Amino acid sequence: MRDVLNELLDLLRLERIERNLFRGQSQDLGWGSVFGGQVLGQALSAAAQTVPPERGVHSMQGYFMRQGDASRPIVYDVDRIRDGGSFNTRRVVAIQGGQAIFSLSASFQVEEPGLSHQDPMPDAPGPDGLPSEADMARLFADRIPEPLREMATAERPFEIRPVHPYNLLAPSPAPPRRHLWYRATGRLPDDLAVHRYLLAYASDFNLLLTAMLPHGVSWLTPGMQVASLDHAIWFHRPFRMDDWLLYDVESPSASGGRGLVLGRFFTREGLLVATVAQEGLMRQRKPPA
Repeated sequence: MRDVLNELLDLLRLERIERNLFRGQSQDLGWGSVFGGQVLGQALSAAAQTVPPERGVHSMQGYFMRQGDASRPIVYDVDRIRDGGSFNTRRVVAIQGGQAIFSLSASFQVEEPGLSHQDPMPDAPGPDGLPSEADMARLFADRIPEPLREMATAERPFEIRPVHPYNLLAPSPAPPRRHLWYRATGRLPDDLAVHRYLLAYASDFNLLLTAMLPHGVSWLTPGMQVASLDHAIWFHRPFRMDDWLLYDVESPSASGGRGLVLGRFFTREGLLVATVAQEGLMRQRKPPA
């Protein structure tokens, strides 16, 4: 059995080519193309390796420009835009085959005290006893179309347990909000930076599906073209990705072939640790006969 979590940790370390150049390999989750969360995590890792370790990322925003090929390496070019007394700013361009496939802007801050408040955690049952997405995918694997079966049933480095499971094969209209519990499949190192890379990676799962809920479609619906366009994260408080986190996801709007999704990560104790925003392509084409 593949150890996909440790594979991912190795991929996030990157190979340093020069002072501001890094090279990363890709993990194929059965899609052939590079998973957007992987590029997010690797770009953030490249930026963080050019910043003093006592300064952690507090915000990042990326744009997906081209689909990446999981069989080829990706080069990350870091631009050290600003090194200030409290903040560092970095811009990263991910390049494959001589073309930019993704760009990231990230800001890092020295840890300091300050005023604090947060929204309360939504009322949701805990993860204990809930079936995982992987369990459900394997249960209905024979009903998933052959070209998509490997994508739906591939091993992932995170266990995801939805509070209210959604039938991707026979979707029906539902309110655009989901609650899902996330946890890494194994023990992780005591390095907060690694946990931030992994949250960036995991945050790309289940976003656009939430925007499709009111329309009774999913990424398995024939004719649906779904892709991330941009992705932003704000990190608020320390956390661990090998402890359960609740992902509270909602979509306030969809229009023009795009869906907007907002997400918030909470610890089991109710601490808000990160906020996510993404707009993605949701293009509905006429399916082939």
